[in-house]
Amino acid sequence: MGTPGGPDLTPLFSPQGRVTRYRVSLPKAGIVETGAGRYEATPYAERRRGLGGFALDLKDLVIGRSMSNLRLAEQRLSKKVALAVFSSDAISSTAYGPQEVLLILVLAGSGALTYSLPIVLAIVGLLAVVVLSYSQTIRAYPHGGGAYTVALENLGTAAGLTAAAALLIDYTLTVSVSISASVEAIVAAFPGLQPLSVELAVAMVGVIATMNLRGVRESGTVFAIPTYGFIIVLGTTIAVGVAKVLLSDSPNIFAAGTPDRALPEATHSLSLFLLLRAFAAGCSALTGVEAVSNGVQAFKPPEWKHAIETMTAMAIILGSLLLGTTLLARHYGVVYLEGDHATVLAQIGEHVFGRGAMFFALQAFTAGILFLAANTSFADYPRLAAVLAKDTYLPRVFRQRGNRLVFSYGILALAAMAVGLIVLFQAKTTRLIPLYAFGVFLSFTLSQAGMVRHWQRLRGRGWRLSMAINGFGAAVTAVVTAIVVVTKFNEGGWMVVAAVPAAAAGLFFVGRYYARLRRLLHVPAEATFDMRPRGDAPEPVLVPVQEINLALVMALGAACERARAVEGVHVVVDPDQPDEIEPLWRRQFPGIPLVVIDSPYRNVADPFARYVEDRLREPPYGVTVLLPIIGTRRWWERLLVNQSAGAIARRLRGNRRVRVERYVYHPGGLGRRRHRTAAGG
Repeated sequence: MGTPGGPDLTPLFSPQGRVTRYRVSLPKAGIVETGAGRYEATPYAERRRGLGGFALDLKDLVIGRSMSNLRLAEQRLSKKVALAVFSSDAISSTAYGPQEVLLILVLAGSGALTYSLPIVLAIVGLLAVVVLSYSQTIRAYPHGGGAYTVALENLGTAAGLTAAAALLIDYTLTVSVSISASVEAIVAAFPGLQPLSVELAVAMVGVIATMNLRGVRESGTVFAIPTYGFIIVLGTTIAVGVAKVLLSDSPNIFAAGTPDRALPEATHSLSLFLLLRAFAAGCSALTGVEAVSNGVQAFKPPEWKHAIETMTAMAIILGSLLLGTTLLARHYGVVYLEGDHATVLAQIGEHVFGRGAMFFALQAFTAGILFLAANTSFADYPRLAAVLAKDTYLPRVFRQRGNRLVFSYGILALAAMAVGLIVLFQAKTTRLIPLYAFGVFLSFTLSQAGMVRHWQRLRGRGWRLSMAINGFGAAVTAVVTAIVVVTKFNEGGWMVVAAVPAAAAGLFFVGRYYARLRRLLHVPAEATFDMRPRGDAPEPVLVPVQEINLALVMALGAACERARAVEGVHVVVDPDQPDEIEPLWRRQFPGIPLVVIDSPYRNVADPFARYVEDRLREPPYGVTVLLPIIGTRRWWERLLVNQSAGAIARRLRGNRRVRVERYVYHPGGLGRRRHRTAAGG
């Protein structure tokens, strides 16, 4: 009701059903009333004044305005876009997988280069095993069955956290390796940029992080161009190269060519260990294969079917490009030595096309897809971090969706760690590769072992065949994991071998802290509290409610002792799960009203502040906000709790008619200091 362009008038009814007054909602109101005791935040709830408002406007300019939770379904991906988002990492490894094989084999002299094709054939066979195994996983876990979920449910907490830690580290390395390789592809075409390699790499991480902050669907659509362009250009290069050989005077494509430059003397003998080192280095081409199973929920329905089809298409494309690239490199006698500016793909392109337009197109799309390969990690790392935060193994902020319905904190954390690795290793792919592959193959092994246990427990139709497939996958990837550890340990792989259990321990300790906190703050669902305001203070006391725990109960008790009117105010922000606070509150606190504010833009502090401002228009024209605070002893504990309360306090600071107080509750096992109420802003 209301005149166009004027205020909206909402009728308010008495218990007898009569209209007693109207609620006036001005245009661009921050919150609007949707029912008795229920409100909804609008896009105008966010305060945009002063320097803070300028910062918010700038953020909107860079990553776009906030999107409502109602648009979450629009962020689902079609198979064409999903192939670019989830498969670019694996497909881009064509640019450095065969190259790493040649880098190891050349240590035994030019004669050892002939073994590159058998080694890559073995890698392609391993790819088929992994994809078949993960297809089983996707079928068994149609709502998303990454290595963490499968290992946690079937092998226990230790295995699940180890798989999660391995994936988080591998995703970080994927960004560092892919961006560094992309810079090397650019330098191969323009050698003068070599001194700026680190700066270019850091800038590229910033660009791809910003694109992902703008939203999965939007970034996926833009980034599809480099993926399909690379597939087409490299596929054309392989096809033209093979055709030129077959039409030449020496049409045997399987003949190994002689290097066209002098090589240093062999420093290693051709041994089984050297061949295994080359195999382990080439297995970096399989990183990213698991990304599809980790991101099943990003697909349009039916999610599991589209995920399997996308992963199958990725495997066919990747296998074909790996074999074609290795075949031409072997025939042309392509060699790659540490410190070379000309990559293997650059040398193949020059052999096939010369340094013409197609050569530069190949380099451009190679740099593009290597740049895009990092996008796979930016799609999966934040999603995995959000799952870990939901399971309380990471700080809760990793569950929060940002402006564009993506997990912004995960994106920013990944970008920061990747930049650190790039700077530390000076954007050198050959320095980063030894750290690579251990994490992903460890997660492969744990995931497939978990699937064996899954089939063994359920024993559904065809369980024996499924268990055999996953058992074979677990055995093969376990052997590869061992090979990677043995062959890369002294080259720097020891750092990742040490980092995975350390990261898993960190996740475990965060989870233990939250578990202890839940235990100490637990309020039974059947408990009922006969609390009613019985104080003398005329100002109403508003208590923010994010979860029902002992800290909240104690704060409500203190509020009832002081004021004539007490309200709980609950802001609903999480679009990924139904809210259970409201029905629980009605049963447990029948004497205290609860105001519920739906916040489709996932902001807690601003809608709360808008409601406070509305209450200030009513007598006695003042409000006390009592914030339940969980007491902490250590600095790192402050990163895990009280984030929403802190945001509310900052938002209300400076309002003279609002008294903000903190009720600090120290759970018995976390400290011996007394509870206290402290006045603030």
